[in-house]
Amino acid sequence: MNLRSFFALGCVVLVTLSACKQTPKDEVSEVFELSDTMLKRCEFTKARMQDVKDELKLFGKVSADNNKMAHVYPITGGIVSEIHVELGDYVNQGQLLAVVRSSEVADFQSQLVNARSNVALAEKNLQVAKDLFAGKLNSEKDVLATQKELEKANSELTRINEVYAIYHLKQGSEYSITAPLAGFIINKDITQNEELRSDRTEEVFSIAQINEVWVLANVTESNISKVALDYEADVQTLSYPDRIFKGKVDKIFNVIDPTTKAMKILIKIHNPDLLLKPEMNATVNLKFSENKQLVSIPSSAVIFDKSKNWVMVYKNRTHIETRNVEVYRRLGDITYISSGIKEYENVISKNGLLIYDALND
Repeated sequence: MNLRSFFALGCVVLVTLSACKQTPKDEVSEVFELSDTMLKRCEFTKARMQDVKDELKLFGKVSADNNKMAHVYPITGGIVSEIHVELGDYVNQGQLLAVVRSSEVADFQSQLVNARSNVALAEKNLQVAKDLFAGKLNSEKDVLATQKELEKANSELTRINEVYAIYHLKQGSEYSITAPLAGFIINKDITQNEELRSDRTEEVFSIAQINEVWVLANVTESNISKVALDYEADVQTLSYPDRIFKGKVDKIFNVIDPTTKAMKILIKIHNPDLLLKPEMNATVNLKFSENKQLVSIPSSAVIFDKSKNWVMVYKNRTHIETRNVEVYRRLGDITYISSGIKEYENVISKNGLLIYDALND
């Protein structure tokens, strides 16, 4: 005797058997009573009117938030002499990433020395001009001219000092590449002793904060009309198949990619545990309302038999109806019913199949 037969026999006090098995129909069994044991095993749920929701399944990738990401480029060409971080490392703002030895930096050093010398010379010339003017040996015009020369020299020295400060230049021929913001190294395209070209256009490091990430999903042309801002989104990844990450549609890119023939949408996801990583593949389920209401019950309450859907409607222990229903849509744990059941009626949402077998076998 299997488990289903055991439960069915345990919950039936008396069942009148017909000579042959018939198709279930909407009727009340007057000879059936639910046992105490089976009553404890069952769960009951009231049917409720709810907004009908639909789901749209999309595919995409996890990406870093562009507003919280920085691309780091070399300021000049040179030879990479030191690398202090690796891909995936967390870095603080201002942390040293690499050191490059460059002849162009040596030129900056020469410019700095010349700028300092020019300032010192201009200051000396100004003092001499003032002394001569005091002795009436030159004019005020000569003094003003030397003052302008000093201002020009100071301006050039300030410019060179700002270059040193911005690019963290060192004395001599080396300069440091530092992190402009705190975050994770998500891209590293630099190696020890590599020669960096002065005309290089690719970044050597990319740094991103991933406590909040983007999911970029593709929407086919046939589904574009179904997507709108603020739709709820459930995001799943291969790495965490049992974990659902919640988000909302934050932006719709109203252009079609000529390669994929799809439109992209952006979903923001809070990622405090840093589980989601850039470039992860993601499955996105968008949930949206159809702007109408139907009776909803747990999907576990619906029994499929004889090519029809049935629900066990509970009145009391001796009054349980086998009710034929029309299913409008099944959406995860919720099933929307278009006909066959009314709001607030009690349905058996757990072990209803055992009751069904007992009443209709």
